[in-house]
Amino acid sequence: MGNTHRENAIHKTMDLNTRRQFVKTAAAGLSLLTLPDLLTAKPAQGTAKKKIVCVGGHPDDPESGCGGTLAKLAAMGHKVTIIYLTTGEAGIPGKSHDEAAAIRKQEALNACKILNAKPVFAGQTDGSTVADNAALEHLQKLVAAEKPDVVFTHWPADAHKDHQVASLLTIQTWVRSSGKFSLYFFEVCTGEQTLIFMPTDYVDSETQEQKRKSVYCHTSQDPPGIYACGHAAMEDFRGREAGVKAAEGFVRMTGKGMGTIAL
Repeated sequence: MGNTHRENAIHKTMDLNTRRQFVKTAAAGLSLLTLPDLLTAKPAQGTAKKKIVCVGGHPDDPESGCGGTLAKLAAMGHKVTIIYLTTGEAGIPGKSHDEAAAIRKQEALNACKILNAKPVFAGQTDGSTVADNAALEHLQKLVAAEKPDVVFTHWPADAHKDHQVASLLTIQTWVRSSGKFSLYFFEVCTGEQTLIFMPTDYVDSETQEQKRKSVYCHTSQDPPGIYACGHAAMEDFRGREAGVKAAEGFVRMTGKGMGTIAL
């Protein structure tokens, strides 16, 4: 190899190392909060009163999907907000949309009291949700108003269209925020609704009873049926995977804005 070729190779190596160091430095500067950080750090380490948002398709989805985690985070002193994409208008047979919405909104309010969460209603209609630009801008504003550190939402591979829409809008909100918050997906009725779900993170469900009480606030939705859909089995199975009595499983979103770049 001639001197010129050797010098070029050295410069390329130096450039690659410089790029790698830049990526590592930039990633470290993001300091995004993860679930393990949130659950293990002490208030003295600067994690007190973080802001948590959960976006669900209908009243009862956030409660059944990650109610235990939301209750646990609220008990640790963090601010928890639940954004319901719809008010469950189509969820009570024999009731008009207005009647059902009034009933289910009150059930959601009751559940949020148990979870120590603030309820927000995004105003879409159960069964007729849309993922257009107007809907995205509206959800962006609702999420941005909370200035969240961590956001939970439905897994995108879900059999229910409203769940898919809630997930898609939240993902796009995350993308447009350039990953300013950590994004996690929860599961509901795995095998029937949530599909091909493989958790990356687990939260010990020490607040299992509090979660159950919040789900049982949704009396119009047959709470025993919600648990019969597999939620008790899910908590048990995820607990076995995590090595605890019961747990909730999550998938962490990685990619754009997350500071994990492979070279």
